[in-house]
Amino acid sequence: MKPVLFIIPFLITLLSSFCAEAQNNSNPILTPVPFLTISPDARSGGMGDGGVAFSDDANTTFWNPARMSFLSQPSNASISYSPWLRKIIPGSYFGYASFVQKIDDRNAIGFSIRQLKLGKIDLYDNNAQPLGSYEPNEYSIDASYARTFGQNFSLALSLRYIHSDISNSTAVQEVETKPINTISTDVSVAYNYPFKDGVYSFGLDISNIGPKVSYTTGGQKYFLPINLRLGPSWTFFSEQFQTTIAFDINKLLVPTPPLRDSNGDIIKGRDDNRSVVSGIFGSFSDAPGGFDEELKEVYGSASLELVYVKRFAMRLGYFYDNKDKGNRQYATTGIGILLDPININLAYVIAQQMDSPFANALRFSLILHLNENKK
Repeated sequence: MKPVLFIIPFLITLLSSFCAEAQNNSNPILTPVPFLTISPDARSGGMGDGGVAFSDDANTTFWNPARMSFLSQPSNASISYSPWLRKIIPGSYFGYASFVQKIDDRNAIGFSIRQLKLGKIDLYDNNAQPLGSYEPNEYSIDASYARTFGQNFSLALSLRYIHSDISNSTAVQEVETKPINTISTDVSVAYNYPFKDGVYSFGLDISNIGPKVSYTTGGQKYFLPINLRLGPSWTFFSEQFQTTIAFDINKLLVPTPPLRDSNGDIIKGRDDNRSVVSGIFGSFSDAPGGFDEELKEVYGSASLELVYVKRFAMRLGYFYDNKDKGNRQYATTGIGILLDPININLAYVIAQQMDSPFANALRFSLILHLNENKK
């Protein structure tokens, strides 16, 4: 008899970016490998999980690779760690490491790797007899290239390899499962405009553009979490303080599931089983609830950072996702100790719902500026 996996991590992985109460989720958009959308670093984690326009260290490989060519240090490295969803799966964690090297004043390259470990899961057969245990594993490896055009504008391309193995290639209810192995790409834009005593920045990043994937052999294929992230930031300088204010806006470029009757026929909305290109462009107008539902699919964050004498940072942020599309609503706070050439950052999540798996989550980051430019 084929083994059946009690696949908690599959449900968590599939739904971890939509941690809402079931009665509130009217029509959520579900995607596989949502670990690709987890914000990795503690600086942004303390600022509401934003960073598309203000990331200025090696973690910009996640937020907006186009900003790599704006970095002031020739070489940057970072490592981050978070005990992820420990309230649901003991022993799970999320890790991220990145490195950026400026080739010259206009060109930069970056590399990063992220991993989500979902703890140890017990395996059982159809008669609930134990078959040992398994540790699901997901990771991705990225390479990015950025180039500036003029003084203020930069473009970047990224290539990503994605691996997701959450079922140990066993059979789940007689359906053969398999790992996901695929590639995707990112396209990003960054703009910097200095003004008196400050800098205005704007960022845009479209991530995880790639083919549809499936965890089952011959089963239905699903869209990767193709995500549009954009927003502005303002940084103000004074004799003792540096203040950053920023806003990030996000939208999944993935079809919204239509409403179907008991026979599976569409009664409202559009068929979500379509090509990647059609899904991306149609994602702005395919919600069965019309324009109101499209607005609900937009989520984002507000960020604030105050740096004192370039040595100590205090951070606040708020992340908002509509209750019908994910219900992730939480405040964040964080601190940073900025030493040359090491920065140490800590972030803490204050979830609006105390039973949220994000509540009381911690995130740690260590940033290293190599060959620091003293100019």
